[in-house]
Amino acid sequence: MKRILGIGNALVDILTLLEGDYILQEFNLPKGSMQLVDKEKSEGIKNATRFLPRKLSSGGSAANTIHGLAMLGADTGFIGSIGRDETGDFFENDMKRAGVNTILIRRNSVTGTAIALISADTERTFATHLGAAIELRACDLKPILFEGYDILYLEGYLINDFQFVETACRYAREKGMQIALDLASYNVVEAHLNSFKNIVKDYVDILFANEQETREFTGLEPEKALPELAKLCEMVILKTGSEGSWIKRGDETVRIRAIPVKCVDTTGAGDLYASGFLYGLSTGSSLEVCGTIGSLMAGKVIEIVGARMDMDKFHEIKTEIAFLAGNK
Repeated sequence: MKRILGIGNALVDILTLLEGDYILQEFNLPKGSMQLVDKEKSEGIKNATRFLPRKLSSGGSAANTIHGLAMLGADTGFIGSIGRDETGDFFENDMKRAGVNTILIRRNSVTGTAIALISADTERTFATHLGAAIELRACDLKPILFEGYDILYLEGYLINDFQFVETACRYAREKGMQIALDLASYNVVEAHLNSFKNIVKDYVDILFANEQETREFTGLEPEKALPELAKLCEMVILKTGSEGSWIKRGDETVRIRAIPVKCVDTTGAGDLYASGFLYGLSTGSSLEVCGTIGSLMAGKVIEIVGARMDMDKFHEIKTEIAFLAGNK
């Protein structure tokens, strides 16, 4: 089985169920987007939603993916930056319980938080204060940290620091690793389009994107964008929500249908799809099986609030994966 190393913003999610979208309007948060906010705005949103139902969970896009991989039984590591506080302890302990090899740098700043505002239609909007997470720098990376891993998984939110992303990719290349990247959010792609295109063209082997991110990246509708993206990297995974996903590698194109579920909260759907897909890839499965496991993971996580499924859910998933593997 291939070993997978993730790098991303180490955050604690504050999952908040909205009774209406007035909070989004009050704080000028475009629905469905991820907005970076300062500490003052973050505290203001927390205060304005303090009486609404909420739940804490360790998070961050790449951390969600790596956590899911570890719970499936993959050999994983995660590099991130956290504060010397209880919130940082919460994050570290949660990752370690899943079996992740944590490489966490402690800072004097507070651990970052992502307020996930979940609308009645299950769409989620993130107001993220990166805190200590943003202090991860290229100089923190050393070649030895990549030793023994086969796949590097990066979240697109890191593109704010292009030098950091490029350094991580360069070290991964030197170690013979495949590089996987998720484009993260349409507004992040819009703001850093040239940087994304440079990284994808020069380094990325496996690209994850949803419909909105694909449009921002290519200027094309998804069905036309897929072959264009496939010219840039070895493998492209285009996630199309309830319609499922498309996977393209060379001349091979596979359509994966979404599994029928009752959607409660879409938080983590893309992250856990990546978990399932990379798990399949790490075990040498076909593209169809990789995509089906990804779809299974995404379907199971949207049945709950948040991106952290319990052991019972993972037992169900592992049983279905075993059945799938035995019938392929």
